[in-house]
Amino acid sequence: MSADTQRAAGHFRKKRGTWIAVVIVVAVILLIAFHLIFGAKPARNGNPPQVVSASNAQLGSMPVILNELGTVTPMATVTVLPQLSGYLTDVGYQEGQDVKKGQFLAQIDPRQYQINKQQAQAQLAKDQASLGQARADLARYEQLHQQKSIAEQTYIDQTFLVQQDEAAVKADQAAIAQDDLDLAYCHITAPVDGRIGLRLVDPGNYVTASSSPGIAVITSMKPTTVEFTVPQNSLAQVLQRSNSGAKLAVTLYSSDNSKQLATGTLYAISNQMATSTGTVTLRATFPNDDESLYPNEFVNVRLLVDTLQQAVLVPTPAVQSGAPGDYVYLVNSDDTVSVHKVSIGPSDGKSTVILAGLSAGQTVVTDGMDRLNDGAKIKIAQAKGAAQGDEPATSSSAPAATHHGGKRKQSSDSASSAS
Repeated sequence: MSADTQRAAGHFRKKRGTWIAVVIVVAVILLIAFHLIFGAKPARNGNPPQVVSASNAQLGSMPVILNELGTVTPMATVTVLPQLSGYLTDVGYQEGQDVKKGQFLAQIDPRQYQINKQQAQAQLAKDQASLGQARADLARYEQLHQQKSIAEQTYIDQTFLVQQDEAAVKADQAAIAQDDLDLAYCHITAPVDGRIGLRLVDPGNYVTASSSPGIAVITSMKPTTVEFTVPQNSLAQVLQRSNSGAKLAVTLYSSDNSKQLATGTLYAISNQMATSTGTVTLRATFPNDDESLYPNEFVNVRLLVDTLQQAVLVPTPAVQSGAPGDYVYLVNSDDTVSVHKVSIGPSDGKSTVILAGLSAGQTVVTDGMDRLNDGAKIKIAQAKGAAQGDEPATSSSAPAATHHGGKRKQSSDSASSAS
């Protein structure tokens, strides 16, 4: 072998060794990278527990309240109408003032009725004179009749004449009484206590009996009433409490529910159901001493029907609604949850009554249930009832409990998981 061939073979062996070393280094680098990327991640052991808040169901009292829309209805609204015809000569009230029963309001020209009374008085005097003469003649005829000096018919005719004159005197007296009444009608007074409205007729106008729109309108301000309706499904409980002699409390709030206006009691229930709406009208009375209730004003009515004692209460956010109906997520002893169907009752917004399906002391999820499903693992972050001291509301702290209230619409995720 020549020297050139030996040099070429040595060069080839040296170059091959270099390539083998490069391949080995690259393989080692790839192996280390694969281990760092895929081998260092711990194996999954399933979904981690979901952190939720929970609270215990507790016993407490809950007021049963009906929330309705009502209208302030005065005890009396009177349109003052003239009882006879004549010119209106005077108006004795100021628009919008409070008036008392019997207070002077308006005057109709009385002169014609005074003349009528004078004529009736003159006729009465004439008929009284005729009656006196007839009675004197009857007395003489009676003596002659006893002596058989006059005919029987003459005596009887004189008796009838006296009776006619007596009737004429009574008619005259009645005419004078009518004239006195007409003169009283000329002096128009307030028939009730209340607040008078705007003037409907000005002095100088000729008014007639019962002419529209009348002289004025008087509306009683205090006490006053409020009319409202309740659905037929709630009527039975109202009737049961009312017929037992209970005084059902009624509280009024402004139309925007921002202010309490008055408190009163229910005192009347209508005797018919409105077939078009399936409701019955109720009426409550209020002293209204501060006149905060104005006639025809719309108000929000809260009728306290009853108070449930020793009821099972849970925070309202715990109650969900979905495919199973009303349900809660019940916390199990193994730190899992299960969908628990319940029947709910009244709610005050903060707490809801559980009529069936849950007992006091059981724990339910109150927050963090958006991704829960039946059997999911949980971790309780903080039990509100124990850590924060949040007690379910009682009757003293519940302003507005309602039937079938307190449902919270869940997200589509929780609804699907519940089903």
